[in-house]
Amino acid sequence: MTGQTDRMRFLCFGLGAIGTYIGGSLLDAGDEVVFIEHSHDLDIIRGQGLRLKLKERTITIPRIAVASSIAGALAIGEFDAAILAVKSFDTASVLSEIQPLREHFPPILCLQNGVENEDLIAETIGQKVIGGSVTSAIGRVDIADAVVEKSRGVGIESTHPLSEKLIEHFNRAGLKTVGYANRGSLKWSKMLTNLQANAVPAILRWTPYQVLSNPLTYGIECAALKEALAVMKSLGIEVVDLPGTPVRPWISAMTRWPEWLSRPLLARVLGAGRGGKLPSLHIDLYAGRKQSEVIFLNGAVARIAKEQGISAPVNTVLTETLSGLAQGQIPFERLNDHPEELKRLIEEQS
Repeated sequence: MTGQTDRMRFLCFGLGAIGTYIGGSLLDAGDEVVFIEHSHDLDIIRGQGLRLKLKERTITIPRIAVASSIAGALAIGEFDAAILAVKSFDTASVLSEIQPLREHFPPILCLQNGVENEDLIAETIGQKVIGGSVTSAIGRVDIADAVVEKSRGVGIESTHPLSEKLIEHFNRAGLKTVGYANRGSLKWSKMLTNLQANAVPAILRWTPYQVLSNPLTYGIECAALKEALAVMKSLGIEVVDLPGTPVRPWISAMTRWPEWLSRPLLARVLGAGRGGKLPSLHIDLYAGRKQSEVIFLNGAVARIAKEQGISAPVNTVLTETLSGLAQGQIPFERLNDHPEELKRLIEEQS
């Protein structure tokens, strides 16, 4: 712990992988963090504390401050900022809880995946929202227990009055944080990484390496990416590199290089480089979760493309198919290990 006197007070939603990572790092650096957790085991969580395993050491905090509601947390005192890193399908419920307390609520740093959450937050609390993205890979062991699998960094929108202070404190906490003047570029570039080898592996029950190695599925991945890039171009949003993540060279390889050259390279770098880690949409689907974040990733591309008058059949089919699998409307065996069936569905949509 640093012993710094200029502490910030943070309100952190949840003790999942990202909440544990960000909140634990800030606590270890000397800031104050109160977590909001709706679990029934609050006494156990308060007693067992927080554990975050880094490459070089393990952060262990024996006791942490946890509130069961936003009202309960705000009763403790005022906060400089709130950190929101819950799944996108939980955004509406969080905002409904904030709504009656919005006048007293601090600015929200939104670290969620997707590109639509900041606008939803602004509708509730006004322009007290700051876009952000986490590029580090964090694994959840248990509640308040996480492991940093790949330390890359954090991007934070730099135009808000609080941004400079947030970036300073995040870097003090070892979070390798970089400021970005354009929120759209930050969030959309992060979403491009979330789209890559995520929905297709879940649908086919393949690994990312299998998907990126196979000519048919690699073609689907490239087509989905090009649809997203077309939407970004229509919106006037540029692709940027993210902390520890060279997005632009990877995009160039998939969209400009000949496939015979890019496919084996990206299969090795993006696919095999993940080791045995499965993508998030795959994990959620086979954990039996009925809600899938695909509707906020590929689904966002499809929705915004429609608004812009752009065709996005690949992202539309990936969204509808994975949602159908999650909700039990499509049997798994229809698409598991059947890339040709997925290709057929896309051709029908085109």
